Amino acid sequence: MVDSRIRKYRKMLAQAPNYEVWKAAALELDYLEGNVEWKECFSSDLYHYELIYDRLNSLRQYHQQSDFDRLKRALREGLHHDLGNMGNPLLYRQSHVGTKHLIEEYINQVCESLEFFCNKSIPGFPAFEKLQFFRDTLNSFGRPTLLLSGGATLGMFHLGVIKALWEKGLLPQVIAGSSVGAIIAGLLGVHTDAEIPGMLVPENHSLKAWKWKGVFSAIRGDGLMDQEQLKSCLRENIGEYTFEEAYQRTGRSINVSVSPTQGHQKARLLSGYTSPYLLVWSAALASAAVPGVFPPVTLMKKDLHGTVLPYMARQQFVDGSVVSDLPIERLMHLYDVNFTIVSQTNPHVVPFLNRRGTDEKLRLRQLPMHMLKAEMQFHGQGLFDYLRKRARPELIRQTSGHLYAIMAQRYFGDVTIAPHYTLSHYRRMISNPDPEFIRRLMLEGERATWPKISMIRSHARISKTLERCVASLKGQVARQERELHLVQGGRQPSA
Repeated sequence: MVDSRIRKYRKMLAQAPNYEVWKAAALELDYLEGNVEWKECFSSDLYHYELIYDRLNSLRQYHQQSDFDRLKRALREGLHHDLGNMGNPLLYRQSHVGTKHLIEEYINQVCESLEFFCNKSIPGFPAFEKLQFFRDTLNSFGRPTLLLSGGATLGMFHLGVIKALWEKGLLPQVIAGSSVGAIIAGLLGVHTDAEIPGMLVPENHSLKAWKWKGVFSAIRGDGLMDQEQLKSCLRENIGEYTFEEAYQRTGRSINVSVSPTQGHQKARLLSGYTSPYLLVWSAALASAAVPGVFPPVTLMKKDLHGTVLPYMARQQFVDGSVVSDLPIERLMHLYDVNFTIVSQTNPHVVPFLNRRGTDEKLRLRQLPMHMLKAEMQFHGQGLFDYLRKRARPELIRQTSGHLYAIMAQRYFGDVTIAPHYTLSHYRRMISNPDPEFIRRLMLEGERATWPKISMIRSHARISKTLERCVASLKGQVARQERELHLVQGGRQPSA
């Protein structure tokens, strides 16, 4: 009887139309599989539960007693990402929803204390000092980032990942993408939170990105596909925003990977920090310029007067996923990133991802395939490294260099969300999608994200709370400065 109920709810998980249905089935499975008792028991050798328990009690006491001095010190020096190894992936494979209740209670208490400290009027601690305190704490603690891979039309899967994270309040402010991931990152980066529901409706966008030009066009170096068609599609969907203008509009930091065509150049991460006046659609166009499919791109920017002109006119760039599909290290330096969420849709990567399950027997059965994949990658990387350095024909040398870069990259993050491809997916990889196909890919993205929500929340919720407090306090400080300016302006005429 129990086995039939377990099969029933597992089927509900696989076919859930939304998170509420999925979570209800997952909670039933946790009860039937005996996971509830595991979550309620604090002790485990997977994390330092005594440390977290002590921190939780201290924060509760300071909060309840409004002991601001001790609460301030506890928050400033006691907040550490992955405290006591509470982000250990094994803690999130035991159950379908959630993890140890102690971890969840600790995170809830931290966020409540941060919001209390942010919103409460504290004598001798003005808003501008609070703002500096929260900025310092955020820089120390770090923040999450969402990285969107390449994958041509199959990258519409990313929209489902974005939807699932946004609905749970877990969508990072820092978004990075390459190839189609750069297009989705650019699209998200120019839409405010209020506009996201409309952004997630396929009918609201131009979907005509692909236009076949033919083999002879590719031989001439102009690509198999019409780049003007893709450019028109991107400009219609993303608009004419620069990276700086997009950030000012939405508060989201867009980051786009591009690869150089010339020697003596390294892959670039285009962003509001590194190229604020560059047009977002131009960066996305370059990042999507798959060699052979689209020709290289000259990036475009706005000058002081808003006129569009070339950026680095002598340099051209191509598909970002060739050299830097997931620019994790660069993001860590620019944004104090401490946790990476990767939506991976590259068709040459997804079949080789290590999908770790909770069943030990299943992992043992998968071991030979994992070893074979590792061997293929090791020897393939060695072969292409040799050819890119020693091959005489320039075409073979360049192709080997691209293949070496593809095989040498890291294609996963702290949390990796990926689809399960079938032959029907590959058939539609370079075709213009209809709204129904996009909705199908989005639902696949949501279903792949829901099981990861608990782990993402444990890593990201404190950072998101700190970011909200910084934004709130920036508004308070700005209002106070305007009021002070008005008061001072009113006094000047009477002086």
